[in-house]
Parts: sequence; C-alpha cells; structure tokens
Amino acid sequence: MLFRTLSASVIGIESRLIEVEVDATPSSGVDARYSTVGLPDAAVRESRERLQAAMRNCGFDLPTAKVVINLAPADVRKEGSGFDLPMALALLGCWGALENTTGATGVATASSNGNGHGRQGHAASGGRYGIDGYLFAGELALDGSLRPIRGALPIAIMAREQQIPRLVVPLANAAEAAVVRGVEVYGARNLHEVLDWVTGRSAPAPVRIDAAPQPGLNSDGSVDFAEDFAEVKGQPMAKRALEVACAGGHNILMIGPPGSGKTMLARRIPSILPQLTFEEALEATKIHSVSGTLAPGRGVLARRPFRAPHHTISDAGLIGGGPGPRPGEVSLAHFGVLFLDELPEFPRSVLEVLRQPLEDGHVTIVRATHAVTYPSRFMLAAAMNPCPCGFLNDPTRECHCTPPQIQRYASRISGPLLDRIDIHLDVPAVKIPELRAPSADAAAEPSAKIRARVAAARELQIARFAQEKIFCNAQMSTRQVGRFCTLSPESERLLERALQRLALSARAHDRILKVARTIADLEASPALAPAHLAEAIQYRSLDRTYWA
Repeated sequence: MLFRTLSASVIGIESRLIEVEVDATPSSGVDARYSTVGLPDAAVRESRERLQAAMRNCGFDLPTAKVVINLAPADVRKEGSGFDLPMALALLGCWGALENTTGATGVATASSNGNGHGRQGHAASGGRYGIDGYLFAGELALDGSLRPIRGALPIAIMAREQQIPRLVVPLANAAEAAVVRGVEVYGARNLHEVLDWVTGRSAPAPVRIDAAPQPGLNSDGSVDFAEDFAEVKGQPMAKRALEVACAGGHNILMIGPPGSGKTMLARRIPSILPQLTFEEALEATKIHSVSGTLAPGRGVLARRPFRAPHHTISDAGLIGGGPGPRPGEVSLAHFGVLFLDELPEFPRSVLEVLRQPLEDGHVTIVRATHAVTYPSRFMLAAAMNPCPCGFLNDPTRECHCTPPQIQRYASRISGPLLDRIDIHLDVPAVKIPELRAPSADAAAEPSAKIRARVAAARELQIARFAQEKIFCNAQMSTRQVGRFCTLSPESERLLERALQRLALSARAHDRILKVARTIADLEASPALAPAHLAEAIQYRSLDRTYWA
C-alpha cells in the first residue's frame, strides 16, 4: 500500500515542499528491508531506528515488511530530523492505523468533520492514500514525544505560500511558527496527539500569538535593556561617535588602551539602536531559526542581535559553512551588531572574508551541488589596542613596544578592510575624577534619550530613501552619495585639503560624506555644513596615525 504525507526541507533560510511517499509490502523476514531514497542525509537515513522504537513504544506493532520511503522531489537534498513525524504517520497509514471512526480508508481530504479538520476518506486512486490539508515537521524521541526542529518559521511561511491550511510542529516550535498569519499552527507533544488530530478523534486549538509583550519588552512594546549608556563613566567623544554610527548604520573601530571601556561601550550599542520593525524581526528570526539558536517557545526576536565571537573563530564559523551550509556569525548578526574584540588577534584569513558581507550585505556559500545565500547586513563594531602592550601614547603608562612591533601589529588589519570601516575612534583611558564620579551623575545621558535621537535620524533616512531600496546612510552607493551629499564650495575645499593631507582612498572619500550626511540628519539639517564635514573627517584621522 502507498501512503503520502507532506513535509518540508529547509535550504538556507528558505523552505521547499517535500512529499513523503511510503510503500510497504508484507514480506518474510528474509525479504524485509527499509530503504529511504531522495537524497537523504545521515540524519534522515538514521530515522529508521527512531521510527521503529517510537512506534513500538507508542503501542503500534508493525508487521514485517519491505518498506520504501521516497522524499520527492528526488533532486533536492533532505537534511535534518524533521522528517521523522511525517514518515511515521505515512508508515502508520500504510497499515490502516489512520482510518476514521467509520472504518473507511483512502486518501484523506481537507474536508471538514465539523471542527475544520481533515479526516480519512475513501478514494478510488488505485490504493494511493494520504493526509491532505496538513504539513508535518518534527523529530521523534524513542518514547514517541516530539523534539524541536530547526527552521519552523521558514516552513510556516512556505506552508502559507503553498496554501496548506494546517501545520503541525513540536510544541517548542509552535510560537515561532504561529507568527505567520494565514496558516493554522498546532503544537504537538507526542505522536499520539497528532494521530488523534488527523483522524478527528480530538479537535485541538491552533496556537495564537496575541498582542501581549514578549519577554524582554516593556508594557508599551519597547525593548528593555539591562545595560545602559548612563553607566559609562566619561568618554563623551566615544558616546558621540557611537551615536553617529548607530544613526547611520556605520561600521566603527575603537582604538585605546586596556581598561578604557571599549568593550563596555560596544555592549551598549544595541540599547541605542532603533527598535526592530516586524519585517526586520521576521527576517532575522528566520536565520536564528534555521541555525537552531532561537530559544524554545520564543516567537520573533524582540531586540537586535548582538554577536561577539572569540578571536579563535574560523572563517567558516564567521561566514558560515559546513556540508549543508549553516549561517555564520555575520548572518546571525543580521540587522544587529557584530562585535570583534581584539581585532588584530583574529587570523588574517578570517578578517579578509569580512570584506564581501560588509560591502554586499549578503554571503553566498557555494558547494559542489548547490549554493546558499544568507543575508548579512550588520553593523560592525571592532576594538583593538594601539600596540601589542596596549599603552602607546598613554600619558600614565609607558609603552615598551618598538616601532617595528607597532607597525606589524597595526598591519594585521589590511587597508581594504579598514576602508570599509566608516568611523575610526580613539578611546583614551578614563581619568580618575571621571571614574570616581557618582553613578547617578545628572550629566550621564541614558540610552533612551540617545535612542530617540537615533530613531529620529533613521526616520529621515527611511523617508529620503523610500524609492532607493536602502534604509540608512551607510548603505548608499557612489551614485546615491553624489545625489544626496552635495557640498557647498567651502565644504568642497575643506574635503579636498583633508583628502590630500591624510592620503585617503576613494572609498574613504565616500565614507566621509556618508558620515557627514548622518551628522546632519541628527541635527535635522537638509544641507551638509562645513561643521558636519569637519566632524566626519575627524573620524578618519587614525588612518594617518596608525596606518601611515
């Protein structure tokens, strides 16, 4: 007998509809075998033992048979353990375990049994049976319970596009999938629950995501952060530079001695970034869903991602990779912040692979049989010491590094990578009076106030680029820089002198104009004044200091 169920395969951050066909023929023990075809990976091939143990522990005694499971289309690679549930249902259907209460057999339809659920119905299709109107995805434990899977959100989006009315996933993935409107999502605890639903013996309620705040949100829907800029002592210039960087989505490099607060400042960047829009949250959540980093029971991301990988990370860990390419840190930081502390300690090969995602906003990983593209539009925040010992130009500590050592240390960061960082910031050590200032200092501005100014500047940019398919100043192309960053004659002369004296590249020229446009947006100024340009030029002065 042939039985059919529907499932899905996740490729990158997209999902493909997969038809699970099972043919079981009674046979003697000598002829009995279990085959899975359709480009399954090791996790799918190993499902045989999980399925048999799960169904046996659920009270089903399947006869000895020759079983062939086909995952169609056959030319699409199938990965992961999410096929356990649809394969188990198809196996049970082959032996009549899914017959309805009237005893009829055949192709299950999406017809209603009074509660909106499909039931088994008779079909004259030459012995072909199936469950229509449902898409199943879930990993089976040996006791028949369902474990969470990766990619529930892309699967739900695909189910809506394919007009499949109902989706059954493990309970831990239900909130994630229920974010998608237009498909009823059911979270199941075990195989028995699913059997009761598809045969009409019980009528579950679909999971709904209401308007109640998610964990990490205040009652008004704003994001609550544990770290605040009001806690940072001193460093007014660094706070200003970070405000400019967040307002325009600019990459930033902080250089200063150990203990100057570079890491402390970087970890507070998400607290002044604009709140995620629903479209941004949905796309970022898809990446975390397929990578398995989304917390069980969680819906969409409530705050912008902040990723801080250690400097021992490999290039595949940063960009993504593996036999079935998984997203790397640059993609997990999509619409958020990628923080690289001790930047020169990262291997040169790792830093160089950053150039494409910084420029293009996506990463394409090519394998022999397929290619996967992951979005990677993030804000890069990096920190480093000025020299190997960290005390170059420090007024209180003596630097023991020789000039060749300092030059070799700085040269670990290539010029092309440095050109892609808009703002270079000198972060000096905090003076003792500033360090001993009371925590409740009235001059310490909280993140909420800075975030309000950043959000206002971003709104100006969104309105400006409404027809340009970009969202912030850092994403402007050369053509758009020429269109939106016009200069007065005085500003032209100022920029020309700076380019000559600092020996800046053409890419650095565009970066200066982008930053100046952001500074003007923070002041709600439609024109670029010389003061805006002068401040932007200051953020490139380290080119000459450290990489002359």
